[in-house]
Amino acid sequence: MRIVSCLLRMIALATLLALQPGAAAAQSADEAFTRLGADSFSDTNRAIELLIANAHPQAAPIIEALAAGRLLAGGGAVVIKTTDGKFLDARTGAALPAESPGLAPVRLNNGVRRNIQAALGGLGLLNPDAGKRIAAAEAVFKSRDVALLPVLEGAIAKETDARAKAALRQAQAAILVAKPDAPPFDRIAAIDVLRERGDQDALATLRSLPADSSPALKEAQSRAVSAIEGKLAVWRAGQNLWYGLSLGSVLLLAAIGLAITFGVMGVINMAHGEMVMLGAYTTFIVQEIIRTRFPGLFDYSLLIAVPLAFMVAGLVGIAIERGVIRFLYGRPLETLLATWGISLILQQAVRTAFGPTNREVGAPNFMSGAFEIGQLAITWNRLWIIVFAGLVFAALLAILKLTPIGLQMRAVTQNRRMASAMGIRTGRVDALTFGLGSGVAGLAGVALSQIDNVSPNLGQSYIIDSFMVVVFGGVGNLWGTLISAMTLGVANKLLEPYAGAVLGKIALLVFIILFIQKRPRGLFALKGRAVEA
Repeated sequence: MRIVSCLLRMIALATLLALQPGAAAAQSADEAFTRLGADSFSDTNRAIELLIANAHPQAAPIIEALAAGRLLAGGGAVVIKTTDGKFLDARTGAALPAESPGLAPVRLNNGVRRNIQAALGGLGLLNPDAGKRIAAAEAVFKSRDVALLPVLEGAIAKETDARAKAALRQAQAAILVAKPDAPPFDRIAAIDVLRERGDQDALATLRSLPADSSPALKEAQSRAVSAIEGKLAVWRAGQNLWYGLSLGSVLLLAAIGLAITFGVMGVINMAHGEMVMLGAYTTFIVQEIIRTRFPGLFDYSLLIAVPLAFMVAGLVGIAIERGVIRFLYGRPLETLLATWGISLILQQAVRTAFGPTNREVGAPNFMSGAFEIGQLAITWNRLWIIVFAGLVFAALLAILKLTPIGLQMRAVTQNRRMASAMGIRTGRVDALTFGLGSGVAGLAGVALSQIDNVSPNLGQSYIIDSFMVVVFGGVGNLWGTLISAMTLGVANKLLEPYAGAVLGKIALLVFIILFIQKRPRGLFALKGRAVEA
């Protein structure tokens, strides 16, 4: 281990020399290429040192190729084999017409591999790309390799990019905090740097401070740990709030169609979850067709699936209303049992057609990945679902406020008998309303296909929550549904860290039961058929 440590320090010192203008190495770069062809582990280690000490322009490609087993040597030639099968002269980087005979990969052992990793870390700190310098500094921060401390000091002195300089200082601080022979003043300053970073990695580094540290160092550590824990608590609350808004948007999409159906018609539709499922399977079918026939359109698959899912779920909803529900108005228990039976039929039909296993629905590129705001991690798919839920909500408001069918739906909701007396065909309004609510559930299926398993049981996961949202917000009131969905979503995620997922849901259910005892018509009461009765 002492030999490896010495090699690491030699590599680091050689890298530091490369940082200084006009630094001259004791031996020429030609010796490095000679040693690479010597088929000796010690010669290979020495060649790595010489390449760095001479600041050879091909040092990084050579060492990367060596690490990947793509550096070939033999007959005095050293060649880099690229990932696409081409060959380059290691000395100049120039392309070669073909592989020279007698070449063989330069052999590695564990000691050489360790030295390669140290060398790549040092070279990364010198990379012209600021992003790669930051990535290299992060790697050093986690490894806390004392041998790279001189490299960091030189890199910090030459760094001009503010973000890269901060990353380099943080990596230096992580090493100094754990270095017992470092000057106390430097270690206290390093603790301040880690406190400014303020993330979990900085907290773990501070907690690794040796127990026998000086009282001044321990006091600085205690203050920094308290400050970071307070900051992280705020970020955790923000993260839970984001999760709550994300869950609220999902509940809104699942429940808003039910709010329309229940509000206008007073029908307890237990098959509403299956409309969500049909929307998800419509998305799956669209993606399968695009994958096999039009692969270039995959990123547009969800945009294509949105109107189709609305149509499929909406037409099935109209068929259910015209074929079954219209004969059961005024008989809520029979309606509940009938729609529950329909839900079982739809589940079995989908299970027969597609099988019982989960189906894969891919995410387009614009919905893949995540980004961070401070310590807040935000996934693109959840963000787009929130945007989509907002657009669906706005579209429904526009339909209800600005279209003739919306006016008729509101009239039937407020006073069905008077609306019928004024010439409104209430049966037609019922069918269109049920179709609209089912179509919106199909849109929810498109969104949920990106964050949940597409299976015949998909809708059952959301039907109870949807009824909770509708009842809590006020039957038939869209604004009440929005506020209810967001309130329950945020409350659920804020309770989870303390009570757990199951107890959190139970607590919310108990709260809603008690709330309904005081306000039977929900947050925002709306006059409708149920009240007239």
